[in-house]
Amino acid sequence: LSMHSERPGHRMYEQWHPLGIVGIISAFNFPVAVWSWTSMLALVCGDVCLWKPSSKTPLCAVACQNIIADVFKKNNVPEGVCCLLVGNPVGDMMNNDQRVPLISFTGSTRIGRTVSKTVAERFGRTILELGGNNAIIVSEKADLNMVTIGAVFGAVGTAGQRCTSTRRLIIHESIYEKTISVLKKAYSQLKVGNPLDAANHVGPLIDKKAVGDYLNAIERAKTEGGKMLVEGKVLRGTGYESGCYVNPCIIEAKNNFHIVQEETFAPVLYVMKYKKLEEAIALQNNVPQGLSSSIFTTDMREMEKF
Repeated sequence: LSMHSERPGHRMYEQWHPLGIVGIISAFNFPVAVWSWTSMLALVCGDVCLWKPSSKTPLCAVACQNIIADVFKKNNVPEGVCCLLVGNPVGDMMNNDQRVPLISFTGSTRIGRTVSKTVAERFGRTILELGGNNAIIVSEKADLNMVTIGAVFGAVGTAGQRCTSTRRLIIHESIYEKTISVLKKAYSQLKVGNPLDAANHVGPLIDKKAVGDYLNAIERAKTEGGKMLVEGKVLRGTGYESGCYVNPCIIEAKNNFHIVQEETFAPVLYVMKYKKLEEAIALQNNVPQGLSSSIFTTDMREMEKF
């Protein structure tokens, strides 16, 4: 690709330099997408891919491997150009192997630190997509209808199991009670159940450990002084036999609570007040994780400042 430069008499162009072998370690919540966008770019550049999927979602990986193996066969490309490796020990082997110059890792911040350190020690490269503690600032000049749609989907979509899920809602004190009232009404209408049924809004957590993390977060928030605005519980009965379906909850909390400073991969939303925009931005940034951020306002100056 060639393109013009802003400097007269100059041009820019892209060069693709294949690295050789690219290692892809993906997470359960996007069991196909991460492999797709990483491996396709790598293949275009002339690399070979090693894919280690989450051990919680191996069947998606097997299905993808069968699909791409068939495409390779029809085009006389060796199947080994895109390999599938399953099992937890494989991740450590890839991270430590000098023959894999690039590791793309998607997962928790905790494991990401280990991957980064291990690969860096052998002067390898990493692409890390880690956890988030994403906040939405709700200005007193916000459109509450838009806030409801955005905040509810952000917090409960995919049962809160996205790195970009909304974890914190920072609301201007003048519209705090009104916003909470609107959110409570929206949460009361959520249907939890089999995600293959289009009538449902919220599916299950990935496993019992995730349910344990959800319950632990609620208890810790209460212990630190949090107030339950929408109760969280594990759902029982017909359709919920797996024990992995939970009720999305809302907790009034302070940003400095230890549990609020952590990422819980579940539909737990913390809400808090602010007075001035500078304070809201400071609260949003005052967590160990980055990733995504947003503001609801109809004031252009607030948007620009944000």
